[in-house]
Amino acid sequence: MFNKILIANRGEIACRVMETARAMGVRTVAVYSDADAQAKHVALADEAVHIGAAAPAESYLRGEVIIAAALETGAEAIHPGYGFLSENPDFVEAVEAAGLVFIGPSAKAIRAMGLKDAAKALMEEAGVPVVPGYHGKNQDPEHLAGAADGIGYPVLIKAVAGGGGKGMRLVERPEDFMDALASARGEATTAFGNADVLIEKYVTHPRHVEVQVFGDGTHAVHLFERDCSLQRRHQKVIEEAPAPGMSPEVREAMGQAGVRAAEAIGYKGAGTVEFIVDGSDGLRADGFWFMEMNTRLQVEHPVTEAITGVDLVEWQLRVAAGEALPKRQEQLGITGHAFEARIYAEDVPKGFLPATGTLSHLNFPEEARIDSGVRQGDSISPWYDPMIAKLVVHGPTRAVALKQLERALRHTDIGGTVTNIAFLSQLSAQKDFAGGNVDTGLIERHLEALAEAPVADSSIRAFAAVSALGLVAEDGGPVAGGLVLWTPLVQSISLDHNEARIDARVTVLGQGLYDVDLGETSHRVHFDAGTWWVDQTKVRARTARSGDDLTVFWGNAYGFHVIDPLVREEQAGAAGNLIAAPMPGQVKAVFAEAGQEVKEGDKLAILEAMKMEHSLLAARDGVVAEVLAHAGDQVQDGAPLIRLEDEADEAAA
Repeated sequence: MFNKILIANRGEIACRVMETARAMGVRTVAVYSDADAQAKHVALADEAVHIGAAAPAESYLRGEVIIAAALETGAEAIHPGYGFLSENPDFVEAVEAAGLVFIGPSAKAIRAMGLKDAAKALMEEAGVPVVPGYHGKNQDPEHLAGAADGIGYPVLIKAVAGGGGKGMRLVERPEDFMDALASARGEATTAFGNADVLIEKYVTHPRHVEVQVFGDGTHAVHLFERDCSLQRRHQKVIEEAPAPGMSPEVREAMGQAGVRAAEAIGYKGAGTVEFIVDGSDGLRADGFWFMEMNTRLQVEHPVTEAITGVDLVEWQLRVAAGEALPKRQEQLGITGHAFEARIYAEDVPKGFLPATGTLSHLNFPEEARIDSGVRQGDSISPWYDPMIAKLVVHGPTRAVALKQLERALRHTDIGGTVTNIAFLSQLSAQKDFAGGNVDTGLIERHLEALAEAPVADSSIRAFAAVSALGLVAEDGGPVAGGLVLWTPLVQSISLDHNEARIDARVTVLGQGLYDVDLGETSHRVHFDAGTWWVDQTKVRARTARSGDDLTVFWGNAYGFHVIDPLVREEQAGAAGNLIAAPMPGQVKAVFAEAGQEVKEGDKLAILEAMKMEHSLLAARDGVVAEVLAHAGDQVQDGAPLIRLEDEADEAAA
């Protein structure tokens, strides 16, 4: 076994690898960028080496610097985690040329699966079923459009070097093909440096089911399947294992297909073979097709660990160190059911925009497994993926595990940034998902209801008013004595909640006893027998305050902004005139010019941030007065990009 390894990654996966390494007695070396100097993974490691600036291209993608750090610290092997350099065959060869061990597959295996068109041809030879499509070298747009016509719409355009949904577009009509192709190629070029695409038939009721495989370079086993059908924009949201509705016959067929795929390329280490499954008539042994193989540890690997009792990172280290596969296929089995929910800093009602912020409050339920790369007080950086944590539950049955998931999400308290927790909570209770009727379109079909921002009722608003006035102590009880003597009997407070103003008058009747008048209704808020009550309702709420921002955790996280009584906000006119950057990023394209007439919803610019492209649209009909940014500009959150003429000026003209 290794004495010391370097983890060429950051965030939760770096922390995850370190936890297993520490349990095995293996010392760890972290690498970090300027932005991550105080990060959790740096604190967890035995040693840490600075490798460059915040941008990934200047730090976590600098293979030669990472290898030098491993040699300098005496590490014997490098674990790549996922993302960054994890599937870069040139990096693997450089690691091995330096006399180090790469904890993962060979460069040859990664190359075999790196280009989707070549991988599909290889899988077909190995007897693994593949989706009908065009995987050829001719990348002329007219030729690709003809191939799409031959396959039959709807079709899926996919970057051959892609992954994570980038460079992928669904096209339902021939007239939309060329625009979708240009968009997919642009995103693929940015993400992978390769604009080539393939065209596949789109399965209308698709499920995404993947098989966890593990090989020793010659032989492989499978650790059963995961269902990752709950996706948005091809990004996984909630994963589960095993797949609902899976029969022993289909599981055997899919598992053996995964093993054939791994053995066909001499695979070593942990990998995932992804299949698209036709869910229109249940799961069938002839109804699944190879999509791609991820030649690394997956984000969602914890659900497999939960149902099999296997620590996949431990297996990675042991096999990379020269040991045989720890178990044979017949020694592996499934116990219970597991779910994983990905918790992100993102503004769901605003189209899932990635968010930043400082985590002023962070508390997770003890009964769930939490894989996280952040701590309370840490900041969500605009440079990297905005994941806060992966929340994992495991129960004896799917129904029990799903209830555990719903409860754990509602008892996860995060303050200091917006999150997708309310969305995940709604999704975990959605009736089709609860019934196991899943497919990759489920979220989009129900998006309006799932993405709706939680609105605080009058009881929550009353409790928020009391808390905003400082009448709730840090320990959750009422503030200590002397309150009535030193404050007015009646206090006023104004709050913003979901862009609506709340004016409250709080009458202090005694310590822990308040009447709250909200105008349209009123409530008695009181502390009794060790807990808060609103009227006759027991309050199971927690609060977190950061400056003028207050979060009340009561089933959902309800955000309030305390309005300074000395500040009068004037929001006349200008709100609809400016198109501003919703997050830090790079302006990819600008489609507007001064004097141009635009309609509400017109695409005016594209901003690239958090490794994704975001379209910026006109908020109203109008005339462009000024273009304030250009393609290639790096802009901050809130930076004005395009200004429309004032409506009064337009009317006068």
